[in-house]
Amino acid sequence: MSKIFNNQNFQTEVLENSHKKLVVVDFYADWCAPCRMLAPIIEEVEKEIGDKIIIRKLNIEDNNEIASKYNVMSIPAILFFKNGEVIESLIGLQSKENIINTIKKYI
Repeated sequence: MSKIFNNQNFQTEVLENSHKKLVVVDFYADWCAPCRMLAPIIEEVEKEIGDKIIIRKLNIEDNNEIASKYNVMSIPAILFFKNGEVIESLIGLQSKENIINTIKKYI
């Protein structure tokens, strides 16, 4: 299961990413049905290519400052970070194939 971000580790793991890997962040909320549907898809992606990327989850209700900073207005939202910058985003429930194809553009 993907590690959950908070305000403290977001800075070091995403913005200062010493691994220099693509970081995929799933912005979600516990009450969000599409977010719950996306969770097993994200886990499948992580099992398939998790060694090449970093996948994390961020609960927007517990970390609304980060969600606001990146203009996350709708969830689920998947943001792709490279070198501390957002390089792409996917909004709404996504297929595993779409997520993997997006990741493959950057790894």
